[in-house]
Amino acid sequence: MIRTAVVDDVPVIHAMVRELAEYEKALDEARASEEQLREALFGERPAAYAHIAESEEGEVVGFALWFLNFSTWRGVHGIYLEDLYVRPEARGGGHGKALLTELARICVERGYERLEWSVLDWNTPSIDFYRSLGARPQDEWTVYRLTDEALVRLGA
Repeated sequence: MIRTAVVDDVPVIHAMVRELAEYEKALDEARASEEQLREALFGERPAAYAHIAESEEGEVVGFALWFLNFSTWRGVHGIYLEDLYVRPEARGGGHGKALLTELARICVERGYERLEWSVLDWNTPSIDFYRSLGARPQDEWTVYRLTDEALVRLGA
């Protein structure tokens, strides 16, 4: 079952963000607090949205956290999927596909023309899964990022 996250889901979302960071070998970079997630998802001006995957028993087994982007070429919003995570014991049960299906449904319903995300190049199981759904890599694009000292230096 897929449902829209509620504020009471913040602790489990936070826990799964940390599990995902550990899987991606970057736990030391996962610094977001529960309060920051609560504010981003449910504050006065939400910056992001989340959906929850539950098992048949009602246990939270995964999540998708996303936000709106905008294509100047298409002239419409799209969804950028920041995180998609299904706990290891629940993988293969269709939860990841169900989460992506819900986001695709939202895109179609609202007239958004893109659903995009990034995947680590070593994450072969996820890459294979995404390709099986019809997703294609954007190999001609390279992601750039400013953080920490470089961001402060440029923005000062």
